[in-house]
Amino acid sequence: MNHYKSITVNGRNMVVYVPPSYKTDPDRCFPVAYVQDGGELIDHCTNQMEHLYVQGELEEAILVGIEPYNRNDEYTPWPAEPLLSSYPAFGGNGRSYVDEVADVLKPFMDENYRTKPDPQHTAMIGGSFGGLISLFAGCWRPDTFGRLGLLSASFWYEGVLDFFREHAAFADQVRIFMSVGSCEGIYKQTVQKDMVSNTLKAHSLLLEKGLSTGQMQFVVEEGGTHDAVFMAMQFPSALKWLFGDRAADALAEPAEKATNYIIPGTTQWTMHGRNTGREYRLFISVPATPPPEKGYPVLYALDGNASFGSLTEAMRLQGRPPHGFQPSVIVSIGYDSDEPIVTNRRFYDYTEPADHAVLPTRPDGSPWPETGGADAFLDFIENELKPAIERHYPIDRERQSLFGHSLGGLFTLHVLVAKPCAFHNYIAGSPSIWWNNHRLLERAARLGTELERGGGPALLIGVGSEEKPMMVEDAERMYQLLLPYQATTGLRVTKRVFQGEGHVSVIPPLISCMLRFISEQEGL
Repeated sequence: MNHYKSITVNGRNMVVYVPPSYKTDPDRCFPVAYVQDGGELIDHCTNQMEHLYVQGELEEAILVGIEPYNRNDEYTPWPAEPLLSSYPAFGGNGRSYVDEVADVLKPFMDENYRTKPDPQHTAMIGGSFGGLISLFAGCWRPDTFGRLGLLSASFWYEGVLDFFREHAAFADQVRIFMSVGSCEGIYKQTVQKDMVSNTLKAHSLLLEKGLSTGQMQFVVEEGGTHDAVFMAMQFPSALKWLFGDRAADALAEPAEKATNYIIPGTTQWTMHGRNTGREYRLFISVPATPPPEKGYPVLYALDGNASFGSLTEAMRLQGRPPHGFQPSVIVSIGYDSDEPIVTNRRFYDYTEPADHAVLPTRPDGSPWPETGGADAFLDFIENELKPAIERHYPIDRERQSLFGHSLGGLFTLHVLVAKPCAFHNYIAGSPSIWWNNHRLLERAARLGTELERGGGPALLIGVGSEEKPMMVEDAERMYQLLLPYQATTGLRVTKRVFQGEGHVSVIPPLISCMLRFISEQEGL
């Protein structure tokens, strides 16, 4: 606690935290984060932040905890009636508060501490109402606040979503961290029950207004509730995103003004897997049409960084009425990367354990990445991801499909063999059946027992005619192995060879075939 100092500026009490290097490096200047509610979030995670400083994972920053006089007045953008008759009304004095921070408190800090005063080094961050007013600080005073931390922000507040539908685009250099717990508001009887759904809508609106995914990170904390514990858990992550090295790269001033393209009806989450211990970037597309009575079909797709755009645009075009098939929700599972294929991560998530000594030499001679996480990844999909999607969107559990290509195709077949009733349809593109000395073929030979208990899903195996001969031969072997189960268990298996297509070029025609395949199975 020796880095804290309590001060009063113009009658406002504040707590100032300076990082370890502030005293040891007298020539260094630091970014500043202005934290709502007296800096309660700081106190919960000081040790974690200083650990990240030592590890070089977080830029050191000055943190200023500002105590409110009345948070229901100062953290709300306009007056509103109370949620319960026994409570006072909301004052709506947020603009005055933001101006005070910008015009009084910040100048004091810049004069008396070694700060980096520019907007790209100045953050406003808070939880609940504190997160809401932090977003408005970026709207009202972009000249001052270029980094915004919205931890469980109160997007249920009356008129907020309408404001952002009409609000002009944010400044080009703004950077936003946004998080919400998946269980926030679920026990409320007031409009606070819409906490999660309104946060998802706010995220989509901000993207539609031109913010790119390089400017905004969105985290859905599975199981998170609306309290200081979960907000404090996200606080270091928020600082890391807002003041990380990627900020300068992602937000470098463009030579020409450009508008980001956003696929309509799409959003993006970040979700931490409890069982895998890994973080996933989820790309989600929701049809513009109302859900059917039993809910939307849903397609879960692997390698989301590579597959999402193609899948979503194909679904939008081929699902158009009056002759299109019924569109599905798409959930593409990817990783925190701008690369289409995140090699090391997928090798772990998509494979069963294998002795690296029996694996073939990689083409570049490099060692194999860590492998063997398929069961943990399947557990994440079944017990964390699916429940989260079903809480936020109306889903028909009897119409769920899984699609993967290459190693993702291997994982798709792994799920079919390990838990055949997990999905109604399986689409395995160019599956890497060679993995671990073709052990999947041995396991698939015992599939009949599982199918007798679980019923008969549908499987499409797709491969390009110009792929390596082993890939084409393995696809045929798997098809012939599973074909007899059609008569004994109800498994429906189809194989398609796409003429003239290689291992990567096969994906676009496979997507079109897959969408028709899913539609045909649902029509049975």
